[in-house]
Amino acid sequence: MSTLINRKAIRAAITHLNKISQLALVLMMFLTAADVIMRYFFNSPVTFAQEVTELLLVTCVSLGISFCAIEKGHVSVDILANNLPKRVQAFFDCITNLITIVFFLVIAWRSFVHMQYLEGNRITTLTLFIPTYPFVGIVSLGFVLFVVVLLMDLFDSIIGVFEK
Repeated sequence: MSTLINRKAIRAAITHLNKISQLALVLMMFLTAADVIMRYFFNSPVTFAQEVTELLLVTCVSLGISFCAIEKGHVSVDILANNLPKRVQAFFDCITNLITIVFFLVIAWRSFVHMQYLEGNRITTLTLFIPTYPFVGIVSLGFVLFVVVLLMDLFDSIIGVFEK
């Protein structure tokens, strides 16, 4: 299994991209705080704050979702599943992983197609004229990495179905 998927390399890549996600979160926090302070004390908000916050939020969520998945940090409601045998739990994990993989592959694919459209038409943000296609590309990349993590979980679940 380790030759099929190099888990250590995937984890390292996701961890490095998560650092970018964390940086985006910190920048978002400082920008929002500066916007609030400027609005409250000087009645002059930062004109580009909402625009940049949106771009940073896309970066934060898209690059952070795969890290959360690899750390098993997503919320799961398993009240009923805990009472089932391990093999049945693994079977249901396979089903939910397959559905989630298909869903996020479609999102990644359509994000990539949309990125090409945005690049071809030179679509930018309204205030700072920042090209938007790189951020849609980040969405696509983030969700592809999320699918890779889900595939690793799926392989583990398949093994769990057939274990004694």
